[in-house]
Amino acid sequence: MNYSHFQNPARMGLCISLTVIMSYILAIHTTFIHLTFGFIPTAIFAILYGPVAAGIMAAIACFIGMLLFGQGVFFPGFMVSEFLVGYIYGYFLYKKDVTWQRLLLPEALITVFVHLGLNTLWLTLFYGKAASAILTGRIVKNLICFPLEIFLILLVYKAVYSILKRETL
Repeated sequence: MNYSHFQNPARMGLCISLTVIMSYILAIHTTFIHLTFGFIPTAIFAILYGPVAAGIMAAIACFIGMLLFGQGVFFPGFMVSEFLVGYIYGYFLYKKDVTWQRLLLPEALITVFVHLGLNTLWLTLFYGKAASAILTGRIVKNLICFPLEIFLILLVYKAVYSILKRETL
């Protein structure tokens, strides 16, 4: 019996679970700055399944994580941001050779437009604070995390790729 039709939903469920765990449990949260590793399963899923599937997976993970572990009131803007993160990774990395050079553009777009742009906007709307009051710390955090995220995505992708390559042999 061929079970290949079960692989994609099962892998999506696994990536949703990993994203929730790495974004809400294995994370450092302050009011305006979040240090998480949830970007890793999102990027890996985007590389394997493309932009739309990755965007949907990331948005579902955000919703489930907020339901289970969220602090305060749910704000849908962050689900939009997470969808865009998955979509951007998938748009630039799906069916392509993944290198640090190829990761620079999607990581820069996510950092500038999603993390520093949209997420700062959502925080100012949600908390009623001026963007200038929270932007400095967020810029420092993102400058530090930018190269680390590229390194970690490459590291995990190489391990996952070697496992998937053996699986298809």
